[in-house]
Amino acid sequence: MPRLQMQMSSLEDSIDQENPVRFIDAFVDQLDLLKIGFEVKTLKTEGRPSFEASTLLKIYLYGYLNGLRSSRRLESECIRNIELQWLTLGLQPNYHTISDFRKDNPKALKNVFKLFVSFLKDIDLIGSQIIAIDGTKSRAHNSKKNNYNQKKIDRHLAYIEEKSNEYLIQLEDNDIKDDLTKVLNIQEKINRLKQNKIKYEVLQEKLIDSDEPQISTTDPDSRALLVHGQVVEVCYNIQTAVDDKHKLVVATHTINRNDRNALTDIALEVKANLNADGFVALLDKGYHNGREIQQCTDANIDTIAAPSLIVNSNTYGTTPEYVVTNFVYNYKLDTYTCPQGKTLNTTGTWHTKTKDNHSGYKFKKYRTPECKTCPAKHLCTRRASGGREIERSEFATAVEANNTRYKENAALYRKRQEINEHIFGTIKRKWGYYYTNLKGLDKVNGEHSLIMLAYNIKRCFALPGVPELTEKLKNWASPYKKDPAFLQNWIDLRPLELLVFNRTITLFKKCIACNS
Repeated sequence: MPRLQMQMSSLEDSIDQENPVRFIDAFVDQLDLLKIGFEVKTLKTEGRPSFEASTLLKIYLYGYLNGLRSSRRLESECIRNIELQWLTLGLQPNYHTISDFRKDNPKALKNVFKLFVSFLKDIDLIGSQIIAIDGTKSRAHNSKKNNYNQKKIDRHLAYIEEKSNEYLIQLEDNDIKDDLTKVLNIQEKINRLKQNKIKYEVLQEKLIDSDEPQISTTDPDSRALLVHGQVVEVCYNIQTAVDDKHKLVVATHTINRNDRNALTDIALEVKANLNADGFVALLDKGYHNGREIQQCTDANIDTIAAPSLIVNSNTYGTTPEYVVTNFVYNYKLDTYTCPQGKTLNTTGTWHTKTKDNHSGYKFKKYRTPECKTCPAKHLCTRRASGGREIERSEFATAVEANNTRYKENAALYRKRQEINEHIFGTIKRKWGYYYTNLKGLDKVNGEHSLIMLAYNIKRCFALPGVPELTEKLKNWASPYKKDPAFLQNWIDLRPLELLVFNRTITLFKKCIACNS
């Protein structure tokens, strides 16, 4: 029977040259993990030696490329999976060791992602001209039940107060009736409510001390964010920047707020990762923020973001013909001209408007006394006195330039979704990575960087292919590569037992060939 036949072969014979694990092996073995920031374990004089960081990194890269990210599943795959046996040289770390590696090295994992982006740029797989930026939500290990804001805490405290009063009345009635069983039962409920009240009062103090609008108890860094429509989930927001040439991710980081104040950080990260002087960023209207657009302009980054709804003073009661966009601004004279041809002037005074910690900005007001006698006043504003008033933000020039680019590049802007939306679909729908396995913003950042690294690697397998990509890797000049002398002799550092086994197999094959 075939299953009872003896076969002599090595793991090397089981892995063909096109197998992706060969690239994973070559990529990790080229890296100086200590320079990148990994916690490299040193050999101890006593006890069993620690597993090398390179082995654990290979396991995770293989796992995320193949939909495996549970440390327990990766442990079992190291035992039964031939590809992982080849990749790990037959070593079998337990799940605790595998899990700790990912938790202990979030910044280093992010550095590996950045390093791979620089490799992609060096081999000309990244154009660095058009970048689409967007965000997607990743569910946190924190239920909505364990996320609180002041309104929710007040509702719980009010309920406790109401039920406590009801139980006190019941307690008094049953005490009079001398019903001891019911008295003890009600007293137990009252004590439970007292404990719950203490819990919510402590949460309230923490919320006040944090200076945040909400607090999560299971994963303190996670936040309740709007996912789509009116759906709210406790999650993280993965910011992703994608190059248009081959749809490769060039920058990513995770935040716990919405997109409105997130543009500058991800855009500057793109610039640093690509070492670019500037680029064009395609964005949806969620990123349309004057301050963020101005900061990108200052960094030589041209934004093309869909304008958000116009909010301006005295728009209540305004007809479509008299919205603020129909007022023409004169840059030289610093005045506005209304649809009736009247000029609105400013005193030059800068006012400050602050809604929250991020949206404070300065603005000037523009008015004209002509409003008092204007026949179209009732179409322009409902202010009884003073007439129409226009506010111009300190970031208005940058915003207007962005809006002009948006109108003039409609065809280019339509490509935005084609560039980056399919990445989220692949990661969340096909791979099932719609939630994070870790807690805490730093650790979640590390995991999401690993996910995007796996996406880039897998996409590259369909571009040059594994052998050509591996060959390009050999000629890659990077300050984070290992010493060339070490690379040449790296096989001698593998476990002695595996080397002896493979050499024995080779000699055995030669003997069979000679006898035949």
